[in-house]
Amino acid sequence: MPVRKIPKNYLGVTGSFASRKNGRMMGFESLLERDYMILLEFDDEVESFEEQPVRIPGNKGAAAYVPDLLIHYKPSHQGERTVLAEVKHTSDLAKNQERYAPKFERAKEYAQERGWEFNIITEQDSRPARLQALKFLREYFHVEANVKQVQRIFSALNASGGDLPVDELLSNLCSGDMERLTLVPTLWHLVATKQIMIDYDKPIDDKTCLSLP
Repeated sequence: MPVRKIPKNYLGVTGSFASRKNGRMMGFESLLERDYMILLEFDDEVESFEEQPVRIPGNKGAAAYVPDLLIHYKPSHQGERTVLAEVKHTSDLAKNQERYAPKFERAKEYAQERGWEFNIITEQDSRPARLQALKFLREYFHVEANVKQVQRIFSALNASGGDLPVDELLSNLCSGDMERLTLVPTLWHLVATKQIMIDYDKPIDDKTCLSLP
């Protein structure tokens, strides 16, 4: 659980993020941080993540420092991996380099003592091309999928023998616009939960190719 409560900030955007992976609401202190949480939510290698995770004591009277995130990755053949992360814009890092340097050095030492990594995440990491696709799909995580619709969608994909564009799938399964409207939420729920795969690094539209895992 967070060791620090995120205060209201009238110069930036703070808020809550509904994390399915962590099973709770999580606080964020900037839109950049929220965007990175979305990427972690969809990253199959990430087991869980925590916000405002640890309080690192300051040196020589300096204030304690609380990094933004602690990310737990799933064990692999290379062993366990845990990353302590600070999320900052590159412009902020350049402007406040001298002020941040001692904090980041302490965080690096703190992480190394525990066998973790310390990483600084910027907009270059948090806003890749796939982010817009993941934001779209996140809205369908909690859709209640219609069982009959799921079966029809899987049958159509199995019959196609490969990739099937969204518009072609809908044309095959739907006789009119109203039927499309009822089928689409189930379709995107299956994509959001990775029961159906797409290329996340391309824009989502009617030509998006669907395939089974």
